[in-house]
Amino acid sequence: MTSSPPTPPVRIAVVIPCFRVRNQIMAVLAAIGDQVGAIYVVDDCCPDRTGAHVLINCSDPRVRVLIHAANQGVGGAMLTGYRQAAADGAEVAVKIDGDGQMDPSLLPLFIAPILNGQADYTKGNRFYNIEDVISMPLARLVGNAGLSFMTKMSSGYWQIFDPTNGYTAISLKVLTRLPLHKIHRRYFFESDLLFRLGTIRARVVDVPMTAIYGDETSNLRIGRVFFQFLLGNLRNAGKRLFYNYFLRDFSIASLHLVGGLVFVAFGTVFGLTAWLTNASSGQFTSTGTVMLAALPIIVGVQLLLSFIGFDMASAPASALHPFLIGVGPVSAPGKVTVEVHYVGR
Repeated sequence: MTSSPPTPPVRIAVVIPCFRVRNQIMAVLAAIGDQVGAIYVVDDCCPDRTGAHVLINCSDPRVRVLIHAANQGVGGAMLTGYRQAAADGAEVAVKIDGDGQMDPSLLPLFIAPILNGQADYTKGNRFYNIEDVISMPLARLVGNAGLSFMTKMSSGYWQIFDPTNGYTAISLKVLTRLPLHKIHRRYFFESDLLFRLGTIRARVVDVPMTAIYGDETSNLRIGRVFFQFLLGNLRNAGKRLFYNYFLRDFSIASLHLVGGLVFVAFGTVFGLTAWLTNASSGQFTSTGTVMLAALPIIVGVQLLLSFIGFDMASAPASALHPFLIGVGPVSAPGKVTVEVHYVGR
């Protein structure tokens, strides 16, 4: 991929992954304020040729159109945009979807905590205002609530809500410390990125926002991706617990986790075995046997609750990027063929 660095130097960049958003993209671009130095429209092999549409109709010199020869998914599109933003010297990259559901006027709220050294990554929270929750489509509300809980568990960011929200901003100093080639390319991208941020102890901050639901068509089907998200979050949760509580550190919380799992497993297995054995012989299970099964479960649950409390309190309290030097090269997300076009050149 070849390009020339923008002039003047870019501090804030916006990356817009595009797939079937031809009807909304121009309004999104027009609403982006002058605090942004570069805008990367990533056409992810869009069948509507959104990239070509932007090149023909947009005259904003900040806009660069990056076109994938093959579809990479929203994560793949974002990695391409992030890599180009880092190469052009940007400090912060903001993700705004091209479907018009994210208000570009809120962008200063997302970048301020990063520029002020208070956060490494900011993300929208559509559940902050009760009026917005009431107006949200029911299917979207229930689906996002379930996905949110799973992502909290896998990332360790228990203090945030709506972690699958795609309106985000990230310090590129922090981004360069992540193994981008391992991050999921499709709809699991935001959740997987939060998990990766948690492994380096980056600070994440919520930004209250209101989503705009119009006549756009969402490409995400909750039922289709539910098990993909479930398995992905369970895998990441296992990795996080191993990394944080056994590989990098070992504390009383580690003992609580192990002890809790052992006690709960023993009580459950012993109780079920005793019940099945007595049921098959037509005998009642004695009170002593029930207590011998219940007591380890009670103790185990208490230990696990203690561990969860410790885990919730251990979220990073300070930003990481003020202590990092420079923006290094962003690892390439595999073999991706990209065309780069500059509006007005």
